[in-house]
Amino acid sequence: MDDLVFDERAAAMYDETSAHMYDPAELDATVDLLAGLAGDGAALELAVGTGRVALPLAARGVEVHGIDVSQPMVDRLLAKPGGDAVGVTIGDMATTTLDRTFRLVYVVWNSISNLEVQEAQVGCFRNAAAHLEPGGRFLVELWLPRLQQLPRGEVHQVFDVSPGHVGVDEYDLLGQRVTSHHWFDAGGRLEVFRSRHRWIWPAEMDLMGQLAGLRLHARWGGWRKEPFTAESERQVAVYERPA
Repeated sequence: MDDLVFDERAAAMYDETSAHMYDPAELDATVDLLAGLAGDGAALELAVGTGRVALPLAARGVEVHGIDVSQPMVDRLLAKPGGDAVGVTIGDMATTTLDRTFRLVYVVWNSISNLEVQEAQVGCFRNAAAHLEPGGRFLVELWLPRLQQLPRGEVHQVFDVSPGHVGVDEYDLLGQRVTSHHWFDAGGRLEVFRSRHRWIWPAEMDLMGQLAGLRLHARWGGWRKEPFTAESERQVAVYERPA
């Protein structure tokens, strides 16, 4: 993650450029599912960021803690209304530990893919499992690459052309990685942002769960528990620590 740092510049534009993820139709379904999994227990969000999910989940009465590598992102979380209700630890989600366990651990919106090597992603699963109470759940939301749409020999795919934003994915098929290139119109000023990711295939993710001592509870194609099919563009997978 050496050049994938959510620094002050990235944090300052993060919420604005992620406005679509704050759409109530998306966010309410996310929080509904997480709150149901947490029940009357506490939740830990890995890569808590600016609190898009943690804050409304805490507002539902769930005790929420977070881990994030970026102090500028966390500063924005803490400055928001209700930010003082979320306990945050600065650190890497694959290695940073807290001296307690939770009913629910979750990592959403592709954040696990910011760990660019398989070893670190396995470490994230093991770290999540170590923070789960018996019978607790670990939820992962992750996109699936649309490789069927790539012409033979092509490695670039335009995924968004809209007012104020152009996005292009650049694939490394053998490395199972993608670099997302973003060009934003920031009030008449061009902002350029790049992020690198490693995707995880469903069967590979299940094996990561097994290595961490977890078993698959459910896999859906979205936050409303849509069926997961070959046409799904993301997976919402839930793993359970045996009681």
